[in-house]
Amino acid sequence: MEKRKRNISTWQLALMTAAAVISLRGLPMMAQEELTMFFYIFFATFLFLIPAALVGAELGSAFADKGGGVYTWVKEAFNRRMGFAAIFLQWIQNVVWYPTVLGFAAASIAYMIGRPDLAQNGMFVGLFSIIMYWFATWVTLKGTSIVSRITSQGFLLGTVLPGVVIIVMAIIWIVGKNPVSFEHIPSTVSQVVNVDAAQHVHPRLFPHISGMSDIAFLAGILLLFAGVEVHAVHAQEMKNPQKQFPAAMFLAALISFALFTFGSLAVAVVTPYDQINLQAGLLVTFQELFNHYHVGWLTNVMGLLVAFGALAGVMSWISGPSRGLLWTARDGQLPNFMQKTNKNGIQIHILIIQGCIVTVLSSLYMVMDDVSVAFFLLSALTIGLYLLMYMMMYASGIKLRYTQPDLPRSYKVPGGNLGMWLIAGIGFLAVLFSFAVTFFPPSQLPVGSPAFYTGLVITGTVVFFAIPFIISFAMDKRKQKS
Repeated sequence: MEKRKRNISTWQLALMTAAAVISLRGLPMMAQEELTMFFYIFFATFLFLIPAALVGAELGSAFADKGGGVYTWVKEAFNRRMGFAAIFLQWIQNVVWYPTVLGFAAASIAYMIGRPDLAQNGMFVGLFSIIMYWFATWVTLKGTSIVSRITSQGFLLGTVLPGVVIIVMAIIWIVGKNPVSFEHIPSTVSQVVNVDAAQHVHPRLFPHISGMSDIAFLAGILLLFAGVEVHAVHAQEMKNPQKQFPAAMFLAALISFALFTFGSLAVAVVTPYDQINLQAGLLVTFQELFNHYHVGWLTNVMGLLVAFGALAGVMSWISGPSRGLLWTARDGQLPNFMQKTNKNGIQIHILIIQGCIVTVLSSLYMVMDDVSVAFFLLSALTIGLYLLMYMMMYASGIKLRYTQPDLPRSYKVPGGNLGMWLIAGIGFLAVLFSFAVTFFPPSQLPVGSPAFYTGLVITGTVVFFAIPFIISFAMDKRKQKS
């Protein structure tokens, strides 16, 4: 039994983590920022991805034998209630996130079947998201080893391969002296272009910021790099977690940085600014490239592969945070029925509840007029919740250096306690700034009433953040009565 349990290699965990971090759906969002994307990618990589990987690697290796991921880290640093809040936020944010990535998969399938118009059809996108999510849940119930194989293959075939193809095709496009789209951006888009005295339009390298709305996409881009810590709950399933887990984290971070940077640039090179769509933008780029070179049928093939990659990403996430939630149920933070697992050790009741919430959220696509706005609104709700969890994680990394200084850590953030303050502090401040930005509607999207948008995001964030504390309070009351 012990042998069967330890079935995840360093490479598999790195691919599972990279699959959780990387989604090609993020490329159009970054490409929409044109050359200012380098500012955002620099911010996300050096002020967020690297600090998160370093702190996550230390905490993951220190508590590898205990499992539980971010729940255990925050509980050990603060208390059980805070630990539950952290894992709940990690869990609920990706429950909210599922409909966004599945919406992207729906757009990919629309291109695969030669019906790109369906990508903006709310009924199609909503129904597809619901059906595919329940299919992914059914596969997840088969066990971690099956999920790790599918996510590894899905990531390579559905994320890495299309990512490499779009990068190579963009290079061929440039070499063939085709028009480079970021050199022909409308002068009215002041956030990403600069107009000189002679009325020549030049792409900006640094965003024009006249207000917080102009950098509202910063938080969304930051979220694209999130997730390096999510598979810490699987550390126990490795043969030598103390060494393998940190190695897997760094490998995943490297893959993520390369694919995001070059993939986004490829979309910006090929796709005219007014055709970059948050949901179907990647497939628009493929269509532009393949039609130009008279191999339009390859767009259908890429649609299938990208949808497979998105589904692999969903499976990668289903098995992670919900597993952490199981730990909290076993620790008495949730009702006993949440502890129920099937013969493969998978948390069946938690996954069913999760599926019901995803079904309700996916229905938003069916009732909102603009699929792109529904897509971003769901993303905005997701972002705030996840960033709160990261603040807790960074604070835990610092506090544990003082409360448990003798805890064996096979990997330590370099520079002693000062190094931890510097790395975790930079990460914390970057997350705090991005958290503030999430409450401002992006100037690039027609969100309607800014006040309604901000009110909705604030309400959603407050409600979801309050839920774990309400549950903890209710569970404590129940224990006192019994």
